[in-house]
Amino acid sequence: MKYPIGIQNFEKIRHEGYAYVDKTALIYSLAHNGSYYFLSRPRRFGKSLLMSTMAAYFSGKRELFKGLAIEQLEKEWTVYPVLHLDLNTDKYDHKEVLEQRLNLFLSEWEERYGRNVNEVTLSQRFEGIIKRIFQKEGNPVVILVDEYDKPLLQAIGNDELQSAYRNTLKAFYGTLKSQDRYIRFAFLVGVTKFGKVSVFSDLNNLTDISMDARYQTICGITEEEMHAYFEEGIRYVAENNEMTVEETCAKLKRRYDGYHFHQRSVGVYNPFSLLNTFAKGEFGSYWFETGTPTFLVQLLQRDKFYLPDLTQQQVTSDMLNTIDTINDNPIPIIYQSGYLTIKDYDKEFQIYTLGFPNEEVEEGFTNYLMPFYMNTGSESGPMYTRMPTRPCSR
Repeated sequence: MKYPIGIQNFEKIRHEGYAYVDKTALIYSLAHNGSYYFLSRPRRFGKSLLMSTMAAYFSGKRELFKGLAIEQLEKEWTVYPVLHLDLNTDKYDHKEVLEQRLNLFLSEWEERYGRNVNEVTLSQRFEGIIKRIFQKEGNPVVILVDEYDKPLLQAIGNDELQSAYRNTLKAFYGTLKSQDRYIRFAFLVGVTKFGKVSVFSDLNNLTDISMDARYQTICGITEEEMHAYFEEGIRYVAENNEMTVEETCAKLKRRYDGYHFHQRSVGVYNPFSLLNTFAKGEFGSYWFETGTPTFLVQLLQRDKFYLPDLTQQQVTSDMLNTIDTINDNPIPIIYQSGYLTIKDYDKEFQIYTLGFPNEEVEEGFTNYLMPFYMNTGSESGPMYTRMPTRPCSR
């Protein structure tokens, strides 16, 4: 079996025979039940692949979806022009970088669809492009924005730069509302929602599906999906580690399962760690090895947050969803980044209890923070709390 580790292009996955966990029924539901959406999910959770799959679907590339759920659901396969913005590439360390990145996208589209010399600002140019595409193609535009929050994350600790990025993005995304008549569908994704309120304040028709029960599994891999698609991988890991299939299943669950994006949600596995384990036959901390949570360290140090408290956080729904509270409390951004997840919910008081999703996150997060965040005056040892293990279920 070929595992699509690090491959975020849907066409490449389908053409070259990589494994693909079918999420297309959820994509169909989104496309036919609304027009403007926002999704927050941790890094390496399949957001970019989701965007690439949407791009192929709205481009009418029916041949790529042979054998998938959407092939039977979609009857028309209308071809829409797609504008795909990916803000993940640059290092946003000064104001001009974001403007340069947006200018690159706009210039590319203007070469194809033309430009009005009276359009000067980034938002004016974006407006003109959307309108001209509709006039030329005869169908409304699909707009996909990947890693909308990358500039904002990299500007944490720099209030001036943070404000500049918010103002730029607010005006740019505000175009989507003013050009609504020319837009078929818009989908914006990122790791966090800490800039959502101010950045998207002019786009008040945006539906946030980050904690929507209907779409809780749109990224990641459920246990049912793991067994449906990856029995071969499970057996390989078991043989390579001289374990039974049952023991392997239990360890996979302890290490990589446990993400919950709704109070009544099923558990979701980290897809990056799971696929790496199947490919290499070894258990590891694959998610943490691909990047260090520098912005989280900065937040926790700044707020002098007591590390063991991370295992027993109780918060309201408003706190998890209104993330301009970043200046007062780091917990929402830690939750949305995937370092905490929903462990329990008190329906009467509408209170969520948060904790580490699994062993990989618990160990990696704690071990990474130790050199920076330990109470050096304490002789009680590492601030570390083991999680209870859970049985594997099919």
